Amino acid sequence: MNIATLLSGGVDSSVVVHVLKEAGFNPTLFYIKIGMDDDELLHCTSEEDIEMASLIARKYGCKLEVIDLHKDYWDNVVSYTIDKVKLGLTPNPDVMCNKLIKFGVFEQRVGKDFDKTATGHYATTTELDGKVYLSTAKDPIKDQTDFLAQINSLQVSKLMFPVGNLMKNEVRAIAERVGLPSAKRQDSQGICFLGKVNYNDFIRRYLGENEGPIVELETGKVMGKHKGYWFHTSGQRKGLGLSGGPWYVIKKDIDANIVYASKGFDAEAQYGNEFTMCNFHFITDNPWESMDGEVEISFKIRHTPEFTKGKIIKTMNGYHLLSNEKLQGIAPGQFGVVYDSLSKICIGSGEII
Repeated sequence: MNIATLLSGGVDSSVVVHVLKEAGFNPTLFYIKIGMDDDELLHCTSEEDIEMASLIARKYGCKLEVIDLHKDYWDNVVSYTIDKVKLGLTPNPDVMCNKLIKFGVFEQRVGKDFDKTATGHYATTTELDGKVYLSTAKDPIKDQTDFLAQINSLQVSKLMFPVGNLMKNEVRAIAERVGLPSAKRQDSQGICFLGKVNYNDFIRRYLGENEGPIVELETGKVMGKHKGYWFHTSGQRKGLGLSGGPWYVIKKDIDANIVYASKGFDAEAQYGNEFTMCNFHFITDNPWESMDGEVEISFKIRHTPEFTKGKIIKTMNGYHLLSNEKLQGIAPGQFGVVYDSLSKICIGSGEII
């Protein structure tokens, strides 16, 4: 089998190469470059990453190619992110990067020449009745199916997730045992491949700052100032700079540049137990094609190990989701990711409105 492997320079994708070689495969390795070398802020760790990837390639006798997709990334993922933020919404660049870049542009230009594409994502696939479904990883804390919930059936049918059936500590242990140079490397945090770019710095670069009031929702009293509504999202707790908290962002008035906050963990206004999703994307197929009434599901509205149980109903505007428990920080623009009732199969996702 001819396998393309996406190598980031981190421990997960490095172990993927080891696992594939142990299984008798000889994968071709690809590092996708999306940072801008001539930009101090948006320059990612590509030099260090490529060096690490080269060491892995050399260790296992694999060919390594660097694929520069930075223009595609900025034209698609960045423009999507900035457009959503301007509207006061909470986008998810990681979801769109997977859909449009890693398994979109890369597949169209390079991956199409391979039987499979292997990645270090914590996810698995399940085959049922001749169809391939995206399914959850063994490690619930590392599970990344919510970041993959906009890919399509062709993409998921071509993907291999060799670490999806391993716990993170098992992956680290393999890396240390076989002496991988990335064994002790920290996991990246931040925007997609741009692990060292701070989200607020990223937004500030494109939208600047625009000072406005932070208003207490219940009293209308001005409690402080913010530097632009685009730096804040519903349910946010940190970063408001208010004393005597905790304070939570409840909502935003985009036209007036006002951020409304409420104090205290039990502030009723910050909770809800239902939301509607538009443009729902089914990964493999629509299991609710003939749905009549409510269907039992589980779901996530943010990256977390826990699944929430609920019911989903088809409406004129998309799908309406009723949660079995109260939810904190339902953020319009984020993706609601829906799973079967057993939290095993990822059915798809829709944008919360």
